[in-house]
Amino acid sequence: MAYSTISKPSLHFNTNLYTGNGSTQHSITGVGFQPDWTWIKSRDDTYNHFVFDAVRGVGKQIFPNLTNAESTNMNNLYSFNTDGFSLAQSGNDDVTNKNNSNFASWNWKANGAGSANTDGGINSTVSVNNTAGFSIVKYGTGTGSATTVGHGLNAKPNFIIVKPLGTITTGGWIVGGDNIDSTYNNVLNLDESSAKANDPSFNDTAPTSSVFSVGNNNTNRSGENYIAYCFVEKKGYSKFGSYTGNGNADGAFIYTGFKPAWVLVKCTSTSADWELSDNKRTTSGGNVIDKEVRPNTSAAETGGTDGRYIDYYSNGFKLTQGFGNWNADGETYIYIAFAEEPLVANVGSSIPATAR
Repeated sequence: MAYSTISKPSLHFNTNLYTGNGSTQHSITGVGFQPDWTWIKSRDDTYNHFVFDAVRGVGKQIFPNLTNAESTNMNNLYSFNTDGFSLAQSGNDDVTNKNNSNFASWNWKANGAGSANTDGGINSTVSVNNTAGFSIVKYGTGTGSATTVGHGLNAKPNFIIVKPLGTITTGGWIVGGDNIDSTYNNVLNLDESSAKANDPSFNDTAPTSSVFSVGNNNTNRSGENYIAYCFVEKKGYSKFGSYTGNGNADGAFIYTGFKPAWVLVKCTSTSADWELSDNKRTTSGGNVIDKEVRPNTSAAETGGTDGRYIDYYSNGFKLTQGFGNWNADGETYIYIAFAEEPLVANVGSSIPATAR
């Protein structure tokens, strides 16, 4: 039976739900650690997704559903704290703290503001959590020709997301991964519903244990600055895979080796929205996860009454309904999953995690 070297995944990733209070200071606690990457979305309103990280610094926001440049606004997230983060709200800037509105935050631990890395052809600043296989990488300026960037993970990343910060021009979120194309010839866009497409953003080169490759304006425009989020799969904590839909209510079961806390799904073979679910947003509790948001749109949370849901189990997740965004017949999908707890609760233990 599989077990994890991370006996408590919630020390590295955690979903935290909160209600806005519309005040000039709102401290969100209960994350369980000081986050270094925080992604926030209003559940009730058609507000953009917001991403903040400790490498770019507080107040620096980018938007997964938009190609917009990075902007600075201290009226949203203005500090990372030991057990969460603090928000402010002033005037019309209520998109992360609107009074009485419900929000979801997804939080990952790296290693603070980061340190210099000179492994690649472009120098980078990296904040690395090697235990959880996660690094935040800021690099620039771009050279305009194929080169490499150090990621600091000491292992080959399985999944990479890159966003230009808009120093020169705006640009979309480029996603590469072994589950998309192990040669990195094809990529997805986090801000789009489109299928995977051939694109030289990663110079048609898989990453190594020290660097990832960048090849065109999407990832290496001359004079541009970029942020990247890099992930190495960790047994019992994270899983990056693919599956084929069957179009049935009795959909595929996806084995992860852990009880999921968070699952992101995207069809790669045809156009379809991204779908993001987590173990905290559910109508009935238990293994039925019937609430989702879509990272490529500003739409409010959906589900709960439409009969579409994902079942989270102690060792994976199961798709239901012939829903095109996650289970159309014959279509190919990728998924990214993080654990609530491993299949075996403690390292070296034979005690299984709680089944559902």
